[in-house]
Amino acid sequence: MSTELEQRLAAEVRIGLGSAVQRDGLSQMDRRALAGKLISDGLQHEASRRIALGTTMLSPEEEDRAARFVLDRIFSAGALQVYLDDSSVMELNAQGCDEVFVRYVDGKTSRVEPIAESDEALVELVRTLGREGMSERRFDAGCPRVSVQLPNGDRLFAAMAVCPRPVVSIRRHDFERLATLEHQLEGGMIDLGLKELEAAAVRARKNIVVSGATGAGKTTHTRALANEIPATERVVTIEDCLELNLHGFSERHPQVVAFQEREANLEGEGAVSMAELVRWSLRLSPDRVIVGEVRGAEVIPMLLAMTMGTDGSLCTIHASSSKGAFNKLSTYAAMAPERLGLETANLLVAGAVHFVVHIAHRSVPGEKARRFVSSVREVTGADGPHVVSNEIYAPGRDGRAVPAAPLRGETLEELEAAGFDPELLAAPGGWWR
Repeated sequence: MSTELEQRLAAEVRIGLGSAVQRDGLSQMDRRALAGKLISDGLQHEASRRIALGTTMLSPEEEDRAARFVLDRIFSAGALQVYLDDSSVMELNAQGCDEVFVRYVDGKTSRVEPIAESDEALVELVRTLGREGMSERRFDAGCPRVSVQLPNGDRLFAAMAVCPRPVVSIRRHDFERLATLEHQLEGGMIDLGLKELEAAAVRARKNIVVSGATGAGKTTHTRALANEIPATERVVTIEDCLELNLHGFSERHPQVVAFQEREANLEGEGAVSMAELVRWSLRLSPDRVIVGEVRGAEVIPMLLAMTMGTDGSLCTIHASSSKGAFNKLSTYAAMAPERLGLETANLLVAGAVHFVVHIAHRSVPGEKARRFVSSVREVTGADGPHVVSNEIYAPGRDGRAVPAAPLRGETLEELEAAGFDPELLAAPGGWWR
């Protein structure tokens, strides 16, 4: 918990900064420099006060802690910052300011110190973080939920007014650790056959849907697939909250346009939906389009984009199985403003999607969560109310995908031309390490 001095010093520095910014207008660098001076002045004043009272002086460690507290409150994520700086933290979930639980990469979960002085302070912290992204995100009774990408790439979601206390959830993103299919092979998410098959599918410009439950690793896997796209190609990504971060690695992807959905302002104007952003993307001469998560009206322009010269596009979708992904896509298409009939929606899905890759997520208390590909389906057509597919990789005894039905001859030839060795499909017992 913070001390009375730290709280008072933070308030004084915030007031001093606010006055200076309003009067002079300051860059971020100038604000930090001024904050440092104000902190130093405040600590000097505190030292003089203690000398006059004859009380114990602050130690250098206490002064450093106070300075760090103030800087974190004003320029970072407050008490959350210590967890954002800890690479062993995988998730943070809070119900109110003081019911805070951290899940670590080794699977362990611990209750930790409060992350704010009060629920009101927690809401204000979330509002501050929501103002620092590409576009300001509201967080109040009129807009009781917010989803933002933090400066380090982690994703924060928060809700208020619809629950007894404000809730906050942060999901960490390690952009490098599992950034490629090779990394995911080493991490046990895929085996050798899957790595080679998926890499060849990307090179052969096959449209791929990555499905799975919340937290299964869909975005991580999609990022690895995207890193198989040649650096010469132009890519447009569309997300509700930036997570793929392909634009942050110019050496791999020198031509990336990263679109983020924008919510309406206080007057109810200025909203830009993902569906609209998908339409915009087609005017930017993309070689491929990547939709971070399909969950509504954007499904139709996305599927149309996949059949209009941007072959090799990718998207993710929440689904409980690879087969269930088709039902989700068709349902979203039927619910979109175009109101497609089920058969028409299935024809559109079958004409656009080539493969569905399903990610499974299993957690065992006290152990590191396991994420792995459990199923791969090749789309072969549509039959009335059904999308027809072959499950070329199906869950084995332990749930991990093993070769099952054969690929279509035409597809196999295309993958071979892209460097795939068909002998990998015949490996007895699979290639799982």
